[in-house]
Amino acid sequence: MNINQLKENTKKIENWLIDVRRDFHQNPELGTEEYRTHDRICQYLDEMGIQHKTLFKTGVIADIKGEDESITVALRGDIDALPITDEKSVGYASKNKGICHACGHDAHAAIVLGVARYFYEIGEKPPFNIRLIFQPAEETVGGAKPMIEEGALEGVDVVYGLHVDETLNVGQIGIKYGAMNASSDTLKVLIEGESCHGAYPSRGVDALLISAHVIVALQSIVSRNLDARESGVITFGTINGGTQGNIIANKVLLTGTLRTLDPAVREKMKKRIKEIVETLPLAFGGKGKVDIEPGYTALINHDKSVNTIKESVAQLFGKENIYEKKLANMGVEDFAYFIEEREGAFFTLGVRNKEKNIVVQAHNGSFDIDEKALANGVMMQVLNIYNSK
Repeated sequence: MNINQLKENTKKIENWLIDVRRDFHQNPELGTEEYRTHDRICQYLDEMGIQHKTLFKTGVIADIKGEDESITVALRGDIDALPITDEKSVGYASKNKGICHACGHDAHAAIVLGVARYFYEIGEKPPFNIRLIFQPAEETVGGAKPMIEEGALEGVDVVYGLHVDETLNVGQIGIKYGAMNASSDTLKVLIEGESCHGAYPSRGVDALLISAHVIVALQSIVSRNLDARESGVITFGTINGGTQGNIIANKVLLTGTLRTLDPAVREKMKKRIKEIVETLPLAFGGKGKVDIEPGYTALINHDKSVNTIKESVAQLFGKENIYEKKLANMGVEDFAYFIEEREGAFFTLGVRNKEKNIVVQAHNGSFDIDEKALANGVMMQVLNIYNSK
């Protein structure tokens, strides 16, 4: 592909991209409530004559036919915002009180639309079929899995996704081979004992004391049951139990999370958590049970697709702007479900610009992006399509 022509054609739609992104940014909506966002996406697609349909209430998929109809490349952009107050003093600040696109999903949606606009403007078919996926609820219940169940990946051969990255400068692209994001599970541990007067603890069973031992024992799973080269994190964020300072607690509820990068490690840790919670309290005369609620699966990139992205970066921005991440992110990303079903990869798009003071981290009310990154994202995804041979 002619890279200079790609850059020239994308430059022509840059102002349109910025307008679309700012429109989404001014009108953010929470997961599963993205009704206006859904309608605006459909409106943009209608203007370009692109057929589309709604999945999972507020999600949208759309198809563009390519020269070679035997291959379909999917591009995913999430569309939901966060329950955070927008603290920026800009003309495109959020109009919806307490809701803000503080994680860049406005940019993600604009970029996917931008790919459609690119081919619409040049009046040419893409080399392969394109499936555009606008996914709701990434930040909440996870819209990827329901969309897949409703057919979002039918006929798709490979899928690419991206996320804005405030740690990388505009023009840099982050890639990662293998595990890029962790899986997560919610832990609810109930410890039961027997109440009695605090002056005579021997007459009861102290659920609070048992809980302390359980917490310490569970933390030993990482240090003593996992290979030192494997990754796992158990975190408890709440401990609730007891009614008064002079009464031995009869029940304690612990809530937390389990995060891992490997499916086998995930199962091993879940097994050990269950064993410890159910057996250790018995030594103190109490009982324990755990509810492990499955969350997102680990995001594990396919090497072939990472190589495609790497090739695109080198062609567009030069090899020096490839940032190969050595460590995985222990946060979650439900794009994982797409590449669990199909070949594909996730990458990050540099949006940082220190000269413009665009340096604030995501999930902060002052978060913003250098909007030059929008065109970069479109060019990356267009080139990924061409390079998906």
